[in-house]
Amino acid sequence: MSALSNGSLKIDGGIPADLATVPEVAARLERQGFDGCWSGEVAHDPFFPLVLAAEHTSRLELGTSIAVAFARNPMTVANLGWDLQDYSQGRFTLGLGTQIQPHIEKRFGMPWSHPVRRMQEFIAALEAIWEAWHEQRELRFEGEFYTHKLMTPMFRPEPSVHPAPKVFVAAVGERMTEMCGESADGIIGHAFTTRLYYDEVTSPAIARGLQRSGRDRSDFQVTSPVFLVTGENPAETAAASEAVRRQIAFYGSTPAYGKVLELHGWGDLHTRLHRLSREGEWAQMGSLIDDEVLDAFAVVAPPDGVAAGLWDRCGGSIDRAMPMFPKTISAETVSAVLDDLHAR
Repeated sequence: MSALSNGSLKIDGGIPADLATVPEVAARLERQGFDGCWSGEVAHDPFFPLVLAAEHTSRLELGTSIAVAFARNPMTVANLGWDLQDYSQGRFTLGLGTQIQPHIEKRFGMPWSHPVRRMQEFIAALEAIWEAWHEQRELRFEGEFYTHKLMTPMFRPEPSVHPAPKVFVAAVGERMTEMCGESADGIIGHAFTTRLYYDEVTSPAIARGLQRSGRDRSDFQVTSPVFLVTGENPAETAAASEAVRRQIAFYGSTPAYGKVLELHGWGDLHTRLHRLSREGEWAQMGSLIDDEVLDAFAVVAPPDGVAAGLWDRCGGSIDRAMPMFPKTISAETVSAVLDDLHAR
């Protein structure tokens, strides 16, 4: 087993897109003992919820998981990250993702090319901009995809007492994962990833990138959502199991994630799931996820075994986990799981 982390495991939660509910949810996550919270970019902006979360918490770490980098440019993202880092008193992490080519070109109307090189340059541009602001000096960044050479005093933010935000990047493929190890502060993994895939594919790729940058594993964080099957009673557990099987089947039908199944010798499962998805037979797909596959992708345990299951799944490899607790699980049970994890 690849032991990449320092032995600790932070547990994060999710922040809703509904701005009216963010203050209550963020405050509850902090009370329950979560270490951080993440907001995603789906149908709503991922940054607005974190402003409210910062206002209504004092300890909770905040991050985007993810904001679509290529829908924006480094200067606009640098401004957002700078302001959120300042307002949150240094608690913000900028999580970026590429999205896919059709969305970037047809939904956002932005250019797409060489996603690994472009993301690496995006990070370098952010760092150059933030450094110019911290040092209150001229900005000159010229790259293959982005150029930032104009920064007059009127448009330069005031110096900050906080360091620049950490930059995490979402990655599954080896090339993007290596780039994370070389240029980012962390990687945002995908829930459709097994411990075997982390140990045999993700971890070695991170190590190669870190070696190129001359950094140590302690300078880097791995974070990932984790499927969770549990319940306060058999009916709740069965419902959670069915829901997670459907999620696994959906991701397993996508060609981009087929290599995860192939590593386990389940390439034929991907073929069948992909065929059913093309035929629109979504209801049947979850039934193809047997217990062996479910156990590989999810922590399956009663409430009092969830902490041990998460530790077995993540410990020594993942630094921050976001377990996807079923909505039926009580706040008291969630707090008990977190207390158990923090005591380990």
